[in-house]
Formats: sequence, C-alpha cells, structure tokens
Amino acid sequence: MLTLALQAQGAPSGPNPLSTIVLFGGLFAIFYFLLIRPQKKQQQEHEAMVKSLNRGDEIVTLGGIVGRIIHLTDERVTIKTADDTRIEIQRAKVGQRLSGGS
Repeated sequence: MLTLALQAQGAPSGPNPLSTIVLFGGLFAIFYFLLIRPQKKQQQEHEAMVKSLNRGDEIVTLGGIVGRIIHLTDERVTIKTADDTRIEIQRAKVGQRLSGGS
C-alpha cells in the first residue's frame, strides 16, 4: 500500500545525468585555464629560451649558479663561473638568461 502511494505521488528520482556531465565539464575547463594552459605556455617559453642560448650569454642554472656560457652542444652547456672554474650542465637545467653575449 505504501509503495502504491509513493508511485502515485511520484517518487523522487536520482540526480540528472546531464547536470553531472556539465558540472564535470565545467571543473575540467577551470583546471585547464587555471593550471594546465599556463604551465604549458611557461614550458614552451623555457624551451625556446634554451634553444636560443649562445656563447657568451650570462645565465642562471636551476640550482642558482651564475655563469657565462663558453661552450655549447646539443645536450650540454659549459659555463665559466670564476677565473678557473668551469661547470658542465645539461642544457635543460638553465633557469634563465640574464644577458646576451658581449
């Protein structure tokens, strides 16, 4: 008898699947525009900077070492940090370029 009364009144149904899809789509869009897209842009700018390095550029490594480039290969960079100190690092580990060659 109770089930007939609930059926007559219209038992409450579950959540609308379309609203769930829209909610997840909105959350993905927020994550994309706030997290994924800016990180991709920053990564592309870093790759372009690393590719455009030249001999004589003053750089800072990701570890904070400041030096001037004295030799370049496809994968490695040799920097001079003091009069007789040379360090060889991976090209991707260059953090930023401080100035161009002189």
